[in-house]
Amino acid sequence: MEPPQPAKDKLLPNPPAPVVDFPISPIPKNPLGEGRYIKTAAALIIGDEILNGNTLDRNSNYFARFCFENGIELQRIEVIADDELEILEASRRMVQKYDFVITSGGIGPTHDDITYASLAKSFGQDLKYHDETLARMEEASRHRTWISQQSEEQRTARKRMALFPEAGEVLFVASDIWVPVVRLEGKLCIFPGIPSLFQKLLDNLKPFLPLPAEDARPFRLQVFTPLPESSIAPFLTTLQKRVKPENIRIGSYPLLQPGAHVALIGLDRERVKELGLEVEKELQGRILSAEETDAMIKAKRQ
Repeated sequence: MEPPQPAKDKLLPNPPAPVVDFPISPIPKNPLGEGRYIKTAAALIIGDEILNGNTLDRNSNYFARFCFENGIELQRIEVIADDELEILEASRRMVQKYDFVITSGGIGPTHDDITYASLAKSFGQDLKYHDETLARMEEASRHRTWISQQSEEQRTARKRMALFPEAGEVLFVASDIWVPVVRLEGKLCIFPGIPSLFQKLLDNLKPFLPLPAEDARPFRLQVFTPLPESSIAPFLTTLQKRVKPENIRIGSYPLLQPGAHVALIGLDRERVKELGLEVEKELQGRILSAEETDAMIKAKRQ
């Protein structure tokens, strides 16, 4: 006997997702104060699934590159559990110390998604539904057939994703997604943990951030040397002592095969290039092109 066939209507897929074009939030005043810009940053990655190895954290790496490319010194990355006390302690400490803090994770509809509620408590705020977020959520999801089949309890769980600390700035930074970035204390920005959403929201947040001017952003030069790290260590130690007063940092990164990459980072582009030539000569090396450096960084992320 042939197996029973599903009802015809069960074979029909969801209708195509509606094309949405939500308005972007206006750019607010500089939350750090006129003339000030972000110098330091920290990332708070929240989630048991990160700590137990179930999920690979890609967001901290993406944030680190975002900070470097925009002239921000990322000074701390922490991964903590879905625990209210952990979130309270870390968020308060980071906001006091750094100019720009992000959280990633814990803002979904389930019982362990406690980031909004914990951060509201951390900064002495109540939670409140954000009507515009609810409206955008419904508009973006109206093509999904399962929405109409949800129970009241399920709909309430879904609405938790629009239950924000009441004094937070709600920043709609992308026209094609309903999820906003909520900013607290002018410094702490709350992001989802899903990497694709995290990356899109972070990239689109740039106009809302008081970023350093172009000439205040560091320049990085990479030199490849075939020599092992033990052979280059004395020269690099001496070089770092010599250039430390110029706020130039020297790092070395060994390869699996013989050799290493030497990174020189500083604000004075011409001075870094000059030192790169010195490193190239002393270590029998070769300065990498910008394309080679980008490819190398990309390979390390894989």
